[in-house]
Amino acid sequence: MALQKLSSKLVVTQIVFLTIAVTAIGLTLYISWQLEGTAAAINDAGSLRMRAYRLAYLARVELASPSETTRATIEREVDEFAHVFQTLRVGDSARPLFLPKSAAVDQQMQALGEAWRALVPGLTSPLGPDRAHVESFVSLVNTLVRTIEADVATSTSLLRATQFGLIALAIAGAVALMYLSFLFVVRPVNRLQEGLERMARADFSARVPVDSHDEFGALAQGFNTMADQLHGLYSTLEARVAGKTRSLAEQNRRLATLYDLTAFLGSPNSLEELCRGFVHRIVNATGAKAGAVRLSNHGDGAVHMYAAQGLPEGFLAAEDYVRCGECACGDAAGRGRVTVQALGERRAAVTLPHCRDAGFASVVAVPIAVQQQAIGIFNLFFDEARELGVEERHMLEALGSHLGVTIESLRLVSRDKELAVSEERNLLAQELHDSIAQALAFLNLQVQMLRDAIRKEKRDDVRVIVSEIEAGVQESYADVRELLTHFRTRVGQADLEHSLRGMLAKFEHQTGIATDLKVAGTGVTIAPDTQLQMAHVVHEALSNARKHSGCTRVDVELERGPTYRLTVRDDGRGFDPQARDPASHDDHVGLRIMRERASRVGAALTVRSSPGAGTEVSLTLPVARKEAA
Repeated sequence: MALQKLSSKLVVTQIVFLTIAVTAIGLTLYISWQLEGTAAAINDAGSLRMRAYRLAYLARVELASPSETTRATIEREVDEFAHVFQTLRVGDSARPLFLPKSAAVDQQMQALGEAWRALVPGLTSPLGPDRAHVESFVSLVNTLVRTIEADVATSTSLLRATQFGLIALAIAGAVALMYLSFLFVVRPVNRLQEGLERMARADFSARVPVDSHDEFGALAQGFNTMADQLHGLYSTLEARVAGKTRSLAEQNRRLATLYDLTAFLGSPNSLEELCRGFVHRIVNATGAKAGAVRLSNHGDGAVHMYAAQGLPEGFLAAEDYVRCGECACGDAAGRGRVTVQALGERRAAVTLPHCRDAGFASVVAVPIAVQQQAIGIFNLFFDEARELGVEERHMLEALGSHLGVTIESLRLVSRDKELAVSEERNLLAQELHDSIAQALAFLNLQVQMLRDAIRKEKRDDVRVIVSEIEAGVQESYADVRELLTHFRTRVGQADLEHSLRGMLAKFEHQTGIATDLKVAGTGVTIAPDTQLQMAHVVHEALSNARKHSGCTRVDVELERGPTYRLTVRDDGRGFDPQARDPASHDDHVGLRIMRERASRVGAALTVRSSPGAGTEVSLTLPVARKEAA
């Protein structure tokens, strides 16, 4: 049913009352206008009596003393009488003036006209008017006036009745408007208010009757619909709250699992400890019966068992390694996706019976991935059939990615350590070769010369050779001690200055050569491995100064800032860098080692020297640019 607007109802009601009121007021105005015209007609009709008597009087005067003036007055009076009678007959809406519309008035006017026509000849004849005609005419005028007055009385009564009707209409209209307002507005509002109060008291059974099709009916219908929905929501609130609580608990459990495993994966552990701890935590978090971590070796196309929990010994021995594509586990490793295998189902991908023989009902295989490349899988074994939801699947995939990143980080750290050890061994081998190895070769040659001199009994040569052997042994001993000191050097975080002071103190104590350290400026902290390489460069420069320069003083300057600059300067004999052949042994291998250590940390090494002016070794490290990179 179409909506009947409240505004339309109110407008229709007001139009009806306005129409009635306007009609009643118009009726009273019309009656008043009729009364006014009828009163004017009474006046004019009454004036006809006076005019008739006056004409009769003027006619008698004319008989007594005829004159032109009197005759002219009579004629004028006759014309005016005729004009008044004609106006009374046809009416005048401008004054207003008109006779009542009735048959009696029409008959009397017709009789009055005939009497007037009979009276006029007597007024102008020499004999004068007949008195009986005049009285008869006046009698007819009186009858007409009484008839009009009776009609006026009737109209006046009608006017009073209409006015009383207007008063009654006003009262009835006010009462009707109040009732309609109560019916259309007040009562619906009260019902809605009562419904809202009941709803506020948690009485969701409250309903509002819909007995109209206007706006309030639509509001009542909407209120009832809202009440139905609230009642339904309230009746199922406890169940929905319980469901949301379970959902939140499940999400909190997953978040706790992610947090616990992320914190564990971020702690320092070996690969074996990492895998075992991961299996233990993921089994407890998922409620699985058992779990395992399998990692792939380089290019063998299989995943190997690294850690397990809850698996029987026979299972571990049978599935020590699984080839990609061999079963659900191999399929997950080969394709890099989560696989859920229900062991009660018969699928072509299941080729190994060990999971079913161990009593498991389902197994989950999750890839351990690094940069979307699977490096292994972890398994979860369940006693019952298990399906993974979307969120649980995503959580397991995220845990597999975290584990893969951590394992790859351990491998990279191990490789870095191996590379660093290899590089240090290479440097150690170079230093041993170019220091102790050369000295031992020299001593071996001197021993052969000593044996030949003893055989030939050349005592002077024997003394010379023995003194050279003694000097060579002392030199080798000093080199060994220096190498031991060199490879025991450690630099703590932001402790380069302290390391340099300790190194110079040992150097001065062992060699007797005076040293001095000057430190200037401030700068950002550099990494410990960078500081260690810088300390090794200084150590190598001090070693070269001890062996080759014959100096009496060594000055070291450390300038800190956006660029670190480390300078080692001695007052020894110096050398000509252009005159030395880099391919010969005379170009000491220490310079090459220093350059290698400088390039390892991104620094530049500069050597300045001239004969008789000492040697300066300068190491420049752009720390700010290096840290930004």
